[in-house]
Amino acid sequence: MHATSTVQTASDPVVKGPNPTPPDSRSFSRAFADIRDGFTQRELWSHLGWQDIKQRYRRSVIGPFWITISQGVISLGLGLLYSQLFGLHITTFLPYISTGFIVWGFISGCLSEGMESFIANEGLIKQIRAPLTVYALRTVWRQTLMFAHNLIVVVIIDAIFFTSLNHSYGLNSGVCEPDVICHPGFGWYSLSAIPAFVLLAFNAWWVTLLLGIISTRYRDIPQVINSLIQLLFYMTPIVWPIDQLYGHGARAEMASWVVPIVHLNPFYHFVQILRAPLIGQAVNPWSWVVVGGITIVGWLLALVAMRNYRARVSYWV
Repeated sequence: MHATSTVQTASDPVVKGPNPTPPDSRSFSRAFADIRDGFTQRELWSHLGWQDIKQRYRRSVIGPFWITISQGVISLGLGLLYSQLFGLHITTFLPYISTGFIVWGFISGCLSEGMESFIANEGLIKQIRAPLTVYALRTVWRQTLMFAHNLIVVVIIDAIFFTSLNHSYGLNSGVCEPDVICHPGFGWYSLSAIPAFVLLAFNAWWVTLLLGIISTRYRDIPQVINSLIQLLFYMTPIVWPIDQLYGHGARAEMASWVVPIVHLNPFYHFVQILRAPLIGQAVNPWSWVVVGGITIVGWLLALVAMRNYRARVSYWV
């Protein structure tokens, strides 16, 4: 008699029978089950994410609020500097740059830390039976908590400069024209920041799953992407406003080829759908279309990666 043994992953069912045949782990049903089961274990990934924040600021007097203070200092310093360099009014540019920094911090944090999700959780993956999605959601939840702390800076700045932000400014003088940033001030559409962030977090989920799997297999990928994040930061209108490209003379000539490149940058649309309503700007509908399309394609890629390589992650770590 020959003894046989099979290794089962956390989401694989127990196979019974005299001659059990292990089910194929490479199936979309298993991938969907992992995502569904991971999301339902909210107590686990939310507790782990909150513990990450507490551990990072252990023995600190004000704890996670250091995130808020550091973000406020950076926003104030760069806002004062670049407003003088670009000749912009601080009352409108400081909210612009501070909000952009906070949104970009969430995006870049999910990218950089998402690649390390499974590698950083090597011990837990090997010791407990839990869906891989738990570790991806742990990263996204941790970044969400940091974003919530940083959002305090936006609320304070918006309150200080509310009068300036609630009036139109810029070259279009409040008239919403095609291809021009429209700034009508705060209104009910400002509440679109809520679904915008939900959509951002939903994208961060698939990014963490996809890049986490790829980076676990190929450990050079995080170094490459971290270098690209720095480049994309300067290519995305965060510390410089895109509406400054509209003008006359050299600026108008530059806008003819720079603006199309900016609109091809997907990070611009992700930043804009959340930043714009927080500072009284109107969001171009095309930004929602781009983000929606990337969401669909990204989740399809993540599902394919989960289907083919979910069971191998525990061996790669």
